[in-house]
Order: sequence, then C-alpha cells, then structure tokens
Amino acid sequence: METPHASRPACCAPPGGRTAAQPATVPSADHRGSLDGMVRILGGEFQMGSDDAEGSPAGGEGPVRSVHVSTFHIDAYAVSNEKFAEFVDATGHLTEAERIGWSYVFAGFLPAALRRGAPRPARTPWWCGVTGARWDHPEGPGSTLQGRGNHPVVHISWNDAAAYCAWAGKRLPTEAEWEYAARGGLEQKRYPWGDELDPGGEYRCNIWRGTFPTKNTAADGYRATAPVDAFEPNGFGLYNTSGNVWEWCADWWTVDHPTGTAIGPKGPATGQEKVIRGGSHLCHSSYCNRYRVAARTANTPDGASGHTGFRCARDADTTV
Repeated sequence: METPHASRPACCAPPGGRTAAQPATVPSADHRGSLDGMVRILGGEFQMGSDDAEGSPAGGEGPVRSVHVSTFHIDAYAVSNEKFAEFVDATGHLTEAERIGWSYVFAGFLPAALRRGAPRPARTPWWCGVTGARWDHPEGPGSTLQGRGNHPVVHISWNDAAAYCAWAGKRLPTEAEWEYAARGGLEQKRYPWGDELDPGGEYRCNIWRGTFPTKNTAADGYRATAPVDAFEPNGFGLYNTSGNVWEWCADWWTVDHPTGTAIGPKGPATGQEKVIRGGSHLCHSSYCNRYRVAARTANTPDGASGHTGFRCARDADTTV
C-alpha cells in the first residue's frame, strides 16, 4: 500500500495523489442520456458563494459574485449503489480504488483488526487506508452493500464519476450549476432550506451529531450514509445537497473568482485538484461545517474515500 501524503489534510477530503493506473476505458454512450430521475433547472442569474462569518475565506467561498447559468438537468439524487452496479455490470469498469488496491475508511467504522496498523494521515488520524476498501466493500474486506442498495455509492474518484457519466450520456455538473441547483431557488441562505440548521428541532440532513470524531449520536437517524432520498428535497426537488456524501463537480479547484457577472463558468482549464461540494455525514461544526450550501473543498482526481460520491448533469434539450 502506498503511504498517504498530506497534500490537502482535512476531515473533508483525505489526501489523494495516489499513484493510479491509467483510467479504465469506458464505452461512450451514443445518446443524450435518460432524463429519468433528473430535474430540469431553468437557467438564470444568482449570487454564488458566501461572505458568511461561519464560512471559510481560505476555501474560496467568497466574495459573493453574480453568476449566470443556462438551463440544464441534474439528478435529483446522488448516484446509488444500485445504479453504479448497473454501470459496472454493463462495462466491467474497475474503480481506481480497486485498481490501486485501497481506499480511505473512517476508523470508527472498522473492526479493530483492520484499524490496527492501517496507514493514517498525520493530521486526520480518523481516516485509515484500508486494503480492499472499494465501492462494493465500503468498509473493506468482509463488508457488503446488503441493505444499502439505495445509499449513495462511495469510494468513487473523480475519474470514476466521469466514466459513469460518459456511459450514461451525461456529465458532471459544473460547480456553478451544482450550487445553483443545491440552493433550490433560495438566495444567499446558509442551507438549502434556510439559515437554521435544525429548524423547529427538525433534522434536515445527515451530518455528524455529537462529539467529533469520538461519538456520533446518530440523532438524525444515520450513523453513516443515508438513502439517497432521505430527508425533504430542496425547492428544486434535489435531495441531500447538504451532508450525506461529498459530490464531485467538473471544475478544477481555484480560489480566484472573476469579477463582474460570470456567464456559465467552468473553472480553470487545468489544475491538480477537482472541486467537491455538499459536505458529508462526517461533517461537524467543531471541525468541518462544510455542509453549508456555499462551502467547498477539493481533492485530486484519483482521490477516493468512504464519504465521496457524485450526481450527474446534462445539457437541456431545447425541445424538452
């Protein structure tokens, strides 16, 4: 197993930069992609980012800026284990975690035998590099997807997500599209439902409840991932755009944003890390409150972990 390094040490995205084999070849789809399970998002202008005091200036959340996106479609749900299994069955795709031989798993989900001696990033020792951890064995050898068919697929690299999208006749959303859709029509609110995390004591997302990283009360109903259709959708009909799993976007990472109104921004032409958005079930206000809708971070395209998945987008047909 390759020793993890600390290119971006964080609870959010355990360091990538693993020596990956060449990405597997995936047959391209000969169609635009089914609209089943997708939501049509009418284009428009919105205020992207945040200058919230709870935000992360170093993470490039601000300044708030005007962005215009064209009409597009985006999945209402993150891609599930069942959906990803269909892709694997049709193409024989091997994820990078499978080809590299290991992936990151949260230590609290592992039996002592797998925790013992597992490589851990120095600044985030709650992550363990586990040989054999992969999308269909999310906690490593001996674990299965039983009862989790409708949970989001995890241990997915950006390259894996892009391969699935190509097969499905879709693509990854741009970061601007992702945030526009995740906001659900609300302007500059902290969460997809408003500014209060648990309005009226009602849980709206799957995040860490308790004391991170030692005790998760699972008060919101879930200790790890939740089904892709858990909780109420946002105003556009998207589920779990806060918490549950991080979601890959198409863009290379940058903290430099253009001035003036950006029209359909797609991020830098090149880079070393890809943007991930939405936070995960491991986010907690004491360390990582990136379940806010403007929050962002990144990882290398080969990075994979037990809390990173994706959802697909596609351009809108003018005839639809």
